[in-house]
Amino acid sequence: MRKPEWPTLAVLALTYAIWALATTWAAEFWLPLGMVLAALAIAQHSSLSHEALHGHPFASERANVAAVWPSLGLLVPYQRFRATHLAHHNDALLTDPYDDPETNYLDPVVWARLPRAIQLALMFNNTLLGRLIIGPIVGMTVFLRGDWRAIRAGDAGIRRAWLAHLAALTPVLIWVWAAPMPIWAYLVAAYGSMSLLKIRTFLEHRAHERASGRTVVVEDRGPLALLFLNNNYHVVHHMHPQTAWYRLPHLYAQNRAHYLARNDSYVYRSYAQIFRHHFLRTKDDVPHPLWPRP
Repeated sequence: MRKPEWPTLAVLALTYAIWALATTWAAEFWLPLGMVLAALAIAQHSSLSHEALHGHPFASERANVAAVWPSLGLLVPYQRFRATHLAHHNDALLTDPYDDPETNYLDPVVWARLPRAIQLALMFNNTLLGRLIIGPIVGMTVFLRGDWRAIRAGDAGIRRAWLAHLAALTPVLIWVWAAPMPIWAYLVAAYGSMSLLKIRTFLEHRAHERASGRTVVVEDRGPLALLFLNNNYHVVHHMHPQTAWYRLPHLYAQNRAHYLARNDSYVYRSYAQIFRHHFLRTKDDVPHPLWPRP
């Protein structure tokens, strides 16, 4: 039996404490402060949910699900997050416009058929500023539309995931309803949390002939790295998906040359560098530049 991972449990406890503080005392003291703290806590909870689906902090899957059970972010069922993210870990399909659930690339044929207004919106979404502003809308629209179509087509598994989500959503809504923080303010905070997470996912993967060359490393050790639980060492995470978040920086430092050789030096020094390079400039084209691949 593997022992519980105390660093993860400590972050989990702190996250729930900050969330409770944000929606009560901080919201009463100064509402903008409460909203910022709530957004940070919800984003951190999403990072912890990512850890849970990869088997942390407990050896028991049920215990991991229970640890992140309340749906602080409101919109994404944990079981759907788990299913789509694990499908995304099929590295051979990374950036595939059809089979990678987390890609932002489109089939060039599909792209050419889109109205110009939608093309412009998606091009803006490929800048970091756009990803922060409209990224959550774009991502959730695609996700919800796909799940709704699957449910209407009779997918019982997705329907069960959404029904279970209602149970995880209920205590959060009751808490927020009774708390000093207004519902509208919590919704803004939840949106802000998704924007924060878009910083991490913005350029995690690129189009590359080799599957191993598609995954980034951001050598950042600052507050965002903690918020993302070191998932900025993304190529390390993809190569060792069962490794706990607090071990990733050391693993990378021990084998830096190996990882950079594997991902063809797809590396940024920090998130500050990403902001400088891509805040107003697109990271790449929306239509997949190498599609269709052989």
